[in-house]
Amino acid sequence: MNSTSDKSPAVTIKPPGKWEVIDFRELRDYRDLFFFLVWRDIKVLYAQTVMGFAWAILNPLIQILVFSIIFGKVAKLDTDGIPYVLFSTVAIIPWAYMSEAMSKSSDSLVSGQAMLGKIYFPRLIFPVTPILAKLVDFSISLLLLLAVMVYYRVEPTWNLLLLPFLIVLMMTVPAGIGFWLSALAIRFRDVKFAMPFMIRMLIYSAPILYTASSIPDGYRFLYSLNPIVAVIEGFRACLLGTEIPWEFIFPGTIVSILLLVSGAMYFRRMERVFVDVI
Repeated sequence: MNSTSDKSPAVTIKPPGKWEVIDFRELRDYRDLFFFLVWRDIKVLYAQTVMGFAWAILNPLIQILVFSIIFGKVAKLDTDGIPYVLFSTVAIIPWAYMSEAMSKSSDSLVSGQAMLGKIYFPRLIFPVTPILAKLVDFSISLLLLLAVMVYYRVEPTWNLLLLPFLIVLMMTVPAGIGFWLSALAIRFRDVKFAMPFMIRMLIYSAPILYTASSIPDGYRFLYSLNPIVAVIEGFRACLLGTEIPWEFIFPGTIVSILLLVSGAMYFRRMERVFVDVI
């Protein structure tokens, strides 16, 4: 006769509540799978490559060189007195992270649909995985940023204390957009084809190639609602010691939080039909 202690524990899977955003207890229970998927993304990215992690520096470096020649030397855009190489490097490093994380997060459910119908696990793991995996690239590319700052003899200021907050904000933007687009992409495959075009357009929506001061006063508030602006301008102020642009950081932070919460709620709401539409 089997004792009651030999019985496997019963696991009850319930649909999320109407206002439930993220079940952190469930994510904790599946943390081993979460860590495995993050590590898999990191390994797959550089598997069988000759240069390995050097690509994390080469990719933004090429963008910096191209933009510096076209917009710095040829177009001679105003940079508020900052050398264009330094001006673009401080912006392209966080932008490279956000664009890559946004793209991978939005496509995560479609690329991982083979797992969706086999076993149960929190589907939210899929769009969050690239957000964490791409931090490896970002950390390595900071070496390039540090080298450029040393070359131009940029001295650190107390603004650096804002850097941890800006990194969290930098992660929040692609996470919120990734929640929305990954849930939409599993039903509407047009999202996958529209995503590269959207990312190319987003680079012109933020002060990556130009200064925020060039935006007319009448459009400043509307411009500040773009959370990418808050990240880019915040990084410049934090690393270059310029005045912190709170008029961009405050609205951008609020919008990024709204994107994150609403995206997570929509993702959880659509989670129950993911398997039916693959």
